[in-house]
Amino acid sequence: MKAVILAGGKGTRLAPYTTILPKPLMPIGDMPILEILLRQMKRSYIEEVILTVGYLSGILKAFFQDGERLGLKISYSIEDEPLGTAGPLSLIKGLDETFLVTNGDVLTTLDFKDLIRAHVKSGAIATIATHARKVKVDLGVIQFDGANSINGYIEKPTYDFHVSMGVYVFEPRVLEFIPYNEYLDFPDLVLRMIEAGEHVNGYIYAGYWQDLGREDDYKRAIEDFEKIEPQILGTQ
Repeated sequence: MKAVILAGGKGTRLAPYTTILPKPLMPIGDMPILEILLRQMKRSYIEEVILTVGYLSGILKAFFQDGERLGLKISYSIEDEPLGTAGPLSLIKGLDETFLVTNGDVLTTLDFKDLIRAHVKSGAIATIATHARKVKVDLGVIQFDGANSINGYIEKPTYDFHVSMGVYVFEPRVLEFIPYNEYLDFPDLVLRMIEAGEHVNGYIYAGYWQDLGREDDYKRAIEDFEKIEPQILGTQ
């Protein structure tokens, strides 16, 4: 099975670290976050990985090379211009069977085999791994009735959401909704498929998940990895 890892972003929210280092090479423990992800894929019987790269691509290619060190076949798809999160898929040839797609900065205990099995069973064109998140607003929230009359006031509310984990399973037909070499993000892609009547499946995961979007997320991921490394790498 093939997997695509999106590794071409600039990681601006983690600057200045990412000024000289691609975000997927940010260290977690004694290895980059992307290597952790690749080791998990190898354990889930992924054989071939395509890295979509752009920003500081030479460093990523020099580090991972052809993947032989990790027991994987790794190739690279180059973005000359940023194409968003979904657009890079249009440049990749050979995605003619069910394939996995992930962001390059995901730290999770999710078993990709379970996700793939659930996707196949659902019969969906796409499956999005999701995680429950609570977002606390540290201010009083004012509610209006549509004009300027206040009809509600909530002190420091907490809202519950299901968010994308940045992990997907796609059927090849998904590529029909992605214009070649044009900018497109995943939310727009998903809406296009839903509007066309396609079944998009959600996989709710209650285990550990953390992305490396901001500096505090990164620091938390480092602390968490020290505690749950065996669970993530499958060495327990």
